[in-house]
Order: sequence, then C-alpha cells, then structure tokens
Amino acid sequence: MFMKPMLRFVPDGTKIRFMNGRFAGLIVSAVLSTASAILFFYPGLNLGLDFKGGVVLQVETPQTANFPAIRAALAQAGLADASLQSFGAAGTGVLISLESKASAAATQTSITEAQTALASAAPGAKILSTQAIGASVSQQLFAQGLEALGLSFVMILAYIWFRFEWQFAVGAVTTLILDTTKTIGFMVITRIPFDLVTIAAILTIIGYSTNDKVVVYDRVRENLRKYKTMPLRNLIDQSINETLNRTLGTSGTVFLAALPLALFGGSALSGFAWIMLFGIVVGTSSSIFIAAPILLFLGEHRLRRSGSLPKTK
Repeated sequence: MFMKPMLRFVPDGTKIRFMNGRFAGLIVSAVLSTASAILFFYPGLNLGLDFKGGVVLQVETPQTANFPAIRAALAQAGLADASLQSFGAAGTGVLISLESKASAAATQTSITEAQTALASAAPGAKILSTQAIGASVSQQLFAQGLEALGLSFVMILAYIWFRFEWQFAVGAVTTLILDTTKTIGFMVITRIPFDLVTIAAILTIIGYSTNDKVVVYDRVRENLRKYKTMPLRNLIDQSINETLNRTLGTSGTVFLAALPLALFGGSALSGFAWIMLFGIVVGTSSSIFIAAPILLFLGEHRLRRSGSLPKTK
C-alpha cells in the first residue's frame, strides 16, 4: 500500500464554492488584461537586443570565464545593459551583447569600452568576432516570435477540442490569451527585456498552464459521467476541490525551483525566472477562477444533453 503524502496544501474533502466568485474572477481578469493591452501600446515593451538590434562580441578567455567579474567591469564602464552568455564546452567562450546606440560612432565607442573592461576583468582574452544585428533582422525575429505564440494557441485549441469538446477548448484558449496579456503587462511594468529568452519563458508558461487546465478539465469530464444529474456548477466546484492538492503541489514545486534562478541567476536568467514565477501564479489561479467559469457559462444546459457528454480519448 502507498503511504499518504505528509505535505498537503489543503485538507482532503474540501468543499470550497469556487463558482460563487466566478463573476469577480472574470471581471478582475478582464480589467487586468485590458490594462496590460494598453501598457503594450504605451509605454510598450522593453525590446531586447534580439528585437532592437545591436552588436555581439564573441570572446575567448584564457581560463574559465569569470562572469561576475566581467559583468562588474562592464557595469563600471557604463555598459550595465550588456548581456553575457556562455558558449562552447570548455567554459572559456563568452558572448557579450551590446545595445545599438544612436549613431555608428557611439556604437563603436561602446565596443571600445567593452574591450577595455574585458582586458581588466579577463587579461589575455581575445575577441574572435564582432557581429552587428541590424534592424531588419530584429524585425524578422520579432515577427517570428509573435507567430510562434499565435501558433501555440492554435495547436492548443486543436488538441483540447480533439480531446474534449469545443466548450473546453474555447475556455482553455481564452484563458491562455488572458494569461499571456497579463504576463506582457508584467514585463512592461518591470521593464524585463523582451527577447528570444522571454518568448521561451512565455511559451513555457503556456505549456504549463495548459497542463494545469487539462488536469481540472479531465476531472470535470470524469465527473460528468459519474454524476449524471449533478448541476454543472456544483460538479465543477467538486472537480476543482478534488484536484486542488495536485494543482497547488505542482505549482508550489515549480515555483520553488524557479525562485533561486530569479534571486541568484544573474541578468542572463533572472528575466526568464521572474516571468516563470509570475506565470505560475497567474496560470494556477486562472485554472480555477477563469477557465472553470468560462466552461460553466459555455457548457451549462449543453454538456448535459443526451449524447453530448465529453468524448473519451
């Protein structure tokens, strides 16, 4: 026999009436998402090097690269916005990304300052190449990043529609769009650079949030077949309560795993980690207070019809 887990976020057999707060949850979500959409247009995202253009220096250090020392030297030279990334298996390769300046002369000055800072932090380091990222390439990357986000929503819609019913699919995708807009608003407020790394973070959040919603929806589907006369509102409440420990346990574990990266990961990882932390909180709460109420509004008087029970996949 399996032992019961010692740590439980909520006691077994809870009967919380989550759907009593369905209107409040939807209204708060709509207000936050609308505000986030406004922030997207003004003041707008803080575009990173991938989407704004700049210069990338490929550097080889004589010994294992000391990232804190290099980052401190760059900051002292007035290049605190520079980002560092390791490459190569030996640990001696460093990519230094510098933002574009207003003029070519100012950009060249930044490169010279970076070379001077590098010489003091890592004596003997060699600059292997200098590559400029133009505006046209940045715009193409930006468009492809947005296409990746849009494609993810389409694929999730198709998957959930195939696995469940259209009410579940519409509820999940609508909730994911609202989650994403809030994440973008969070990035605008915190001024976390919007680059390829943060797009990867948003896609990770979408995947995590989808899994969380599928867990709740799957229990709703099971209970629809088990309790054929229970009102859908009460059935959704019961389904959320039955999966609450699993939902909070998974979210808490991922949150604790990402927290050290946010606090101690440095500029290379902190943006990714903070977006993950925000997305975990938003995604978990939206499964209960957004996705479930949308399913209730769309499915009431429909999911109970004869022959319209959710499919078994």
